[in-house]
Amino acid sequence: QVQLVESGGGLVQAGDSLRLSCAASGLTFTTATMGWFRQVPGKEREFVAAISWSGRTTDYSDSAKGRFTISRDDAKSTVSVQMNSLKPEDTAVYYCVADTTRHFGGRHPGEYDYWGQGTQVTVSS
Repeated sequence: QVQLVESGGGLVQAGDSLRLSCAASGLTFTTATMGWFRQVPGKEREFVAAISWSGRTTDYSDSAKGRFTISRDDAKSTVSVQMNSLKPEDTAVYYCVADTTRHFGGRHPGEYDYWGQGTQVTVSS
């Protein structure tokens, strides 16, 4: 059974940093594209960042580029996203995702096989 468990969410002030982590189990982590989406109530899930199974290629949304950094630790089967210079508009539930089809470049929620339960990030102004 595949499990993705996020941690690291919380309440921070604008300009602060936060690091989200995701522990994966039940899948072949080393061949999975990993990523993060976020969702605000009443809106669709939005792509944030992704990292290829090799770790050599990353992709970021325009809003995340330059502020967020995604990384993976294959030895620990974890993927993290370091979020700097947070803004109130970054407030959302953040979801860890996995694509086990050896595909990279997907920004649509339907392209990811597995999802975590989500962790809340709230940025106050």
